[in-house]
Amino acid sequence: MSSAAHERGFRVTTGVTGLPRAMRRAASALAAFMNYVAGWNYILCAAFITIDVLCRNFGGFSSSATTEITSYMLAFGIAWGLAHALATRSHIRIDVLVNRLPIGLRQYLHAFALLLLTGLSLFIAWCAWRLVGESILFNAKDTSALAIPLVIPQGLWAIGITMLAVFAVVLLLEVVCLLAAGNAAEIDKLLGPRGYQEETQEALEAVGLAPARSADAGDEQQ
Repeated sequence: MSSAAHERGFRVTTGVTGLPRAMRRAASALAAFMNYVAGWNYILCAAFITIDVLCRNFGGFSSSATTEITSYMLAFGIAWGLAHALATRSHIRIDVLVNRLPIGLRQYLHAFALLLLTGLSLFIAWCAWRLVGESILFNAKDTSALAIPLVIPQGLWAIGITMLAVFAVVLLLEVVCLLAAGNAAEIDKLLGPRGYQEETQEALEAVGLAPARSADAGDEQQ
C-alpha cells in the first residue's frame, strides 16, 4: 500500500514539475555557456593588462584606455556569471540557522529567499535596460580616447542581469510546483546551501582527480 502511494506521489511530482524542470535544464545550459564566455573574458582581461603594462614600461606606449576597457570587461564577466552561480548554488549563503530547522519549514524559507532574489533581479534588469535606452537616446560615449559608445558595455551587462532574472523566474516556477507536490527534499536539493562533500567534489573535478558530474545528475533521484 505504501509502495503504491509512493509510486503515485512520484508520478504526480514528475507530471507537475516536468515542464519547469525541462525549462530549468535549458536555462542552466545557456547560463553555463555564458559563464564559460565570462571566464575567457577574464583571461583576456588579464592578458590585456599584462601586455599594456609591458608596452608602457618597455615600449613607451599604451592603449590610453586600459582602466575603462578593463572596467567594462569586469562588469561584463560578473553579470554573465550570475545565472550560473545561481544554478550551481555558488552564491554566498548565511546558513547558520536555516540548516538547523526542519525541512518542512526550510523549504518555505528557501522559496521565500528565491522570491526576493527574483524580484530584485527583475528590478535590476529593468533598470539596466532603461540605462541602455538612455545611452541610445543620447548617443552616450565614455570619456576615454577611444570614445566607446556606452550602449555596448551596458548592453552586455544588461544581458547578463536579464539572464539571472530569467533563470530565477524559471527556478521559482519549478519550486512553486514542488511546493504544490509536497516535495520538500527536492526543494532543499535545488536551493539549499552546498555541503562540504559537494565542495570537495568540485575541487577534485577542477584538478582532474574526479570525473565531472552532470549538472542535473541528481534530478532523477527524487
